Amino acid sequence: MKNLLLAFVAVLTLNTASAQTQVGEVTLPNTVNFGSQDLSLNGSGIRKKAWFKLYSAGLYLKSASSDANAIINADETMAIKLQITSKLVSSKKMKGAVNDGFDAALNGDTSSLASEIDTFISFFNEDIVEGNVFDITYQKGKGAVVYKNGEEKGVISGLAFKKALFAIWLGSDPADDNLKEGFLGN
Repeated sequence: MKNLLLAFVAVLTLNTASAQTQVGEVTLPNTVNFGSQDLSLNGSGIRKKAWFKLYSAGLYLKSASSDANAIINADETMAIKLQITSKLVSSKKMKGAVNDGFDAALNGDTSSLASEIDTFISFFNEDIVEGNVFDITYQKGKGAVVYKNGEEKGVISGLAFKKALFAIWLGSDPADDNLKEGFLGN
């Protein structure tokens, strides 16, 4: 009986452990659900600037992929979950980084999406503190939907915006090369 109980606890522990992935100091779930779509963790990593670890993040897709362009261009539900791990990340710095990311993703010409970018950046107006979790999603048929700590902050429709948004992390000039590789499972 004792051995059976120990075996049960071991199996339960393995199942619980496999339902999550450790990324630095953060534990990410292996699956999430947005827009009634189950998504699986495709890859993860840590966003660093200089030697500072700013956030841990994971890319969630319906089907695994290591093709950044295919992910950017797909009209499929997907998500990026990021958890702030540094006190250096503030609302002002996040908005600046997002603005720089769109500039890089769109090769310096953000005019076609200026209104959408301004709206997206406004989702980061509230204070940002260590431990905050942002879910940056694209939900097919709805658009880009941003959540902060589980609370919906807003929606921006349009596949063109989604492509620019995901190109921040997966484009030819990503926010962090190592994080891009981690998202792609490398």
